[in-house]
Amino acid sequence: MSDKIQATHLERRAVVYLRQSTLKQVHEHRESTARQYALRQRAQELGWPAERIDVLDEDLGQSGAGTAWRSGFQRLAEDVAHGRVGVIFALEVSRLARSSADWQHLLDLCALADVLIADEQAVYTPRDYNDRLLLGLKGTMSEAEQYWMRLRLQGGKLSKARRGELFLVPPVGYQWDEATHRLRLDPDEQVQRAVRLVFERFRLDSSAYAVVRYFAHHGLKLPTHQLRGRQLHWEPPRHKGVLDMLHNPLYAGAYVYGRKEVRMALVQGELKQRHTTFLPRQDWKVCLRDHHPAYISWEEFMANQERLQGNRTKHLPHQHGAAREGAALLQGLVLCGRCGHRMSISYRGTQHHPYYECRSASVLVEGKQLCWMVAARGIDEAVARLFLEAVQPPEVELGLAVAREVERQAEQLHQQWKLRLERTRYEAQLAERRYKAVDPDNRVVARTLETEWNDKLRELQELESEYQQVLRRQKLELTEEDRTRILALAKDLPRVWNAPSTTNAERKNLLRILVQKVALSPTEEPKGMTRVQVVWVTGAVSDFTVPRRTGFHTRKNPPEAIELINRLFKQKKTDAQIVAELNQRGLHSGANIPWNTRTVARVRSRQGLRHLPMSVGTGQQPARRADGLYSVRGVAGRFNVSEAIVRYWMKRGWLEPVEGGGRGHVCWFKLDRKTLKRLNAAKARGLGAIGSMDSQTHSHHGVHYA
Repeated sequence: MSDKIQATHLERRAVVYLRQSTLKQVHEHRESTARQYALRQRAQELGWPAERIDVLDEDLGQSGAGTAWRSGFQRLAEDVAHGRVGVIFALEVSRLARSSADWQHLLDLCALADVLIADEQAVYTPRDYNDRLLLGLKGTMSEAEQYWMRLRLQGGKLSKARRGELFLVPPVGYQWDEATHRLRLDPDEQVQRAVRLVFERFRLDSSAYAVVRYFAHHGLKLPTHQLRGRQLHWEPPRHKGVLDMLHNPLYAGAYVYGRKEVRMALVQGELKQRHTTFLPRQDWKVCLRDHHPAYISWEEFMANQERLQGNRTKHLPHQHGAAREGAALLQGLVLCGRCGHRMSISYRGTQHHPYYECRSASVLVEGKQLCWMVAARGIDEAVARLFLEAVQPPEVELGLAVAREVERQAEQLHQQWKLRLERTRYEAQLAERRYKAVDPDNRVVARTLETEWNDKLRELQELESEYQQVLRRQKLELTEEDRTRILALAKDLPRVWNAPSTTNAERKNLLRILVQKVALSPTEEPKGMTRVQVVWVTGAVSDFTVPRRTGFHTRKNPPEAIELINRLFKQKKTDAQIVAELNQRGLHSGANIPWNTRTVARVRSRQGLRHLPMSVGTGQQPARRADGLYSVRGVAGRFNVSEAIVRYWMKRGWLEPVEGGGRGHVCWFKLDRKTLKRLNAAKARGLGAIGSMDSQTHSHHGVHYA
């Protein structure tokens, strides 16, 4: 027994501390683990009884670079500080710590508490200066050894990466070929088409969120890798997943290593988490272009990065953000003509009218810094007219190109669903073969396989039903009539622009094709005008002025719409026919929404057009019009009740006019299936007789009829 071991040490506990850096080392380097467990026998040989020997092995698989994640080391330090430990056994210094700071802290605790440190060769007393000097040198060499090992390993990885042979976890759409040490395209056709569709939609929509919405709208899914690329799983796409694909240069055929840097981060003064920093492209350690098959070109990848940078919400002055669904069509393009700052957008009033605001000045308006503001509607309309006048593509070529593009996109969707159905049918057939291959007498296994087969058949049936719904909802197969309509629309860009189906985001993307930026500034001469300077992508500038609209004028109906209503009324057109004509021409009301019969009736009332045209040859309204709408007399005849009963139904809200109404206007009703069912039910309950109205109303109070 060593002369350094005293009775006071033997009275306390002996701790055998075990550590290996990774779980892989624990699994593969078993001899090192066995040697560390053998230190228990050495403790017994030095005089500690077996019942006072503790083995701390909870840090197996943990790095020794720090103590924040090593609960075993923390518990050991606590026991040393409380005087419960007499000796610490470790295979070598590096097992206890790879950091000089942690090692010196432990030595200080051992010196104060008179704790020995022992390895396979010797026993050390931290209180003794010579032993403390030797242990300090060993700790310093252990820390340096870690640095040298990391340097050698990183150098080997970097050398292999420079040849493009270092293994990379393959992203979705790729597999790692061990024979060639290269990435190759996933042989699964459905996976390839799904990945290509992501880049195709981003090429058209310029927004990762728009790609996610497209997949969700059409019921499509994206594959994801689990267990480091070994298992494929299909699920609805997420915004982060689509962003990772768009930012990943591997899809452009480039082998990249060292794209990001991982470091430990300080949280409240302690090392607690890893911090990942993405390096700029010029700092990537390895970038080998044209290394493996690509889904997109390198030029398109670089263009995508510029688009994504410009789509950031907190954009710089030269960025305009992604096109969103707001009503302000010049979102992200408007600059203040006074100070040059980018103008923001606000929506005011109950109708949420858009305004362009410059908040660069120190003037406080409603608690905000505001340089000036202007209503957006008039400016948007003027710029849109200028844009539509500037765009005059060849009609025939454009029409054919649009038709081909629509057919191509429809074929893409059809192929996605076809491959998805094909995969599900294969899985159902595979489950069937597994069930039929098992011994029928082995019911324990047969029941499980039968359940799996039934689940796959049910999944196939649900998917086929969903596909039929998509076919009915979406035009995946174009008819000749569809092609004719597409060709007609392609020749009439203003009609496409004003169509209700065209979203504001699509209009904004169209504008951004030709418009680079728009500068707005108020003018004093003439007063009440806004100077608009449109800078086109070609460098040309269009300079004009528009009236600066007030809140009242922003809700004023367009003069051309009022003129059309007057002309159509004189032609004895009904409100419904006037509404159809206004919306077909793309004219909006003062609230910037499509017309309806109520807004048309309100305009007629203001214009003094208070009487609808009567039917020819009679002063009485017909029971039913040619378009199928019923008058009050027609509804009464249809249900064999009096006109007073029909008016009672209107008062109760069971029958609502689709046209007309109000003083001096005839009501017209549409008797669809739900309305017929509701009125027949009311009549069956006795609500078709005047004498039973009140009693039946009270007995059925609170009942809602769909």
